[in-house]
Amino acid sequence: MVSSPASTAELLQRCQALAGLTLAQLAALADIKVPANLQRDKGWVGQLLELVLGASAGSKAEPDFVNLGIELKTLPIDLNGKPLESTYVCVAPLTGVSGLQWHESWVCQKLRCVLWVPILAERQIPLAQRIVGTAFLWQPNAMQQQLLQQDWEELMEQITLGGIDSIRGSQGKVLQLRPKAANSKALTEAVGAAGEPIMTLPRGFYLKASFTADILQQQFAQP
Repeated sequence: MVSSPASTAELLQRCQALAGLTLAQLAALADIKVPANLQRDKGWVGQLLELVLGASAGSKAEPDFVNLGIELKTLPIDLNGKPLESTYVCVAPLTGVSGLQWHESWVCQKLRCVLWVPILAERQIPLAQRIVGTAFLWQPNAMQQQLLQQDWEELMEQITLGGIDSIRGSQGKVLQLRPKAANSKALTEAVGAAGEPIMTLPRGFYLKASFTADILQQQFAQP
């Protein structure tokens, strides 16, 4: 068990030591087996990094590095440094949400300070041979914060007004709401169009790939 990093500097040092390693090398450090693929182990890469870097929150509703207030997010990228998919943030609350403010939301807490770890993960690269990139810390600037808040407020308003089933992944400039369930039987409570209780698939908030592409661009653009 790796101890939690005592400071942000120590966390970044640990990240530096991992840059350039394959996931097989990382798994060997943690003494765990690499799955054949991620079909049944969707969060495996993130969990592996949490293990190796000493994240302590697990699945609790707090940042991964609790004492530092830092959330860990892996970011699969292609050879050109473009994100390959949207990034899962957290589960969306579907009941008892009226009156919930942006700054109290789990999305806002999770994205306050993020340690992004890019992973070279082109589809044709076997999982074990995918490579850890250069990690970096990110905090949303005023414009990004505004876009996130706007999308969150619009989506939450739709949920509150019983429009959960009409929300599409194409909505939102930077944040989207999508079903998040292991299978179609995993239903949860929500509010229907007439205010009645209904059962629906759990939903999750995701950052759109175009947004994370901008974050990468901002970080690695040539001066």
